[in-house]
Amino acid sequence: MIKGKHSQEDIELARKALVFSAEVLSSGEYDLVVMDEVCVALDFGLLQISDVAKAIESRSRRTEVVLTGVNAPKELIERADLVTEMRMIKHPYESGVSAREMIEY
Repeated sequence: MIKGKHSQEDIELARKALVFSAEVLSSGEYDLVVMDEVCVALDFGLLQISDVAKAIESRSRRTEVVLTGVNAPKELIERADLVTEMRMIKHPYESGVSAREMIEY
């Protein structure tokens, strides 16, 4: 997917993932929830910051939240327990390998 060139299906799938994440966060069943690449979904316009913030705020008191992806919004950095941003050094995509099931998606 290219930034700004997503489909309605992309938006719907991101929304479903956020709804699921909110359920998991508020369940009280987990000590740690990693919202992997959620910052990329925000940066690409697939999700709204306010919706992600609401999901984080609904978490159980015992649940720690980790956000990953580039360009984390300040509003979410303040709410999360841990925010990471990785820098690519080498990736198969650079040599023409498409996204691989169970690795990049």
